[in-house]
Amino acid sequence: MKAIIYTSNAGSTAQYAQLLANELHLPVYSAKEAKKKVPAHSEIIYLGWIMAGGIKGYKDMVKKYNVRAVCAVGMSRTGTQTEEVRTKNSIPKNIPLFTLQGNFDLEKLHGVYKMTMNMMVKTAGKSLAEKTDRTPEEDDLLEMMTNGKGRVCLENLKAIIEWYHNER
Repeated sequence: MKAIIYTSNAGSTAQYAQLLANELHLPVYSAKEAKKKVPAHSEIIYLGWIMAGGIKGYKDMVKKYNVRAVCAVGMSRTGTQTEEVRTKNSIPKNIPLFTLQGNFDLEKLHGVYKMTMNMMVKTAGKSLAEKTDRTPEEDDLLEMMTNGKGRVCLENLKAIIEWYHNER
């Protein structure tokens, strides 16, 4: 593996990329930095954030690099919704996909994403708060939306770290 490359909006994906780089002893670059520092066709691990099921930057990465694994950072619990994310982003079955739960802080979002998430919190958050039979995942999501709790941690990277060591 040549490098870890990431695209981040509010910082969760950047935090995960740095944690992963420290564990795997690989260099880490933002997508912008990678353009100048990582040669085309290099084997990489890509981390991108999820917006409406799409992994930001993924399509550009597969055009330029040999993406060996993908980490998608969103609001859902780590390890969930992998099939939906894989399908939405056309990630081939032979490329491992790891979903990671990120942090949620409206103040760190920018532009249209901040506006979109603000509306989502108001509508979906209200619906979840009024729901009497919430699942544990829905409780967790509601807590994130209302309290802005952080979820980035090394434990969430356990599966990709294990995959990496098995690939070597």
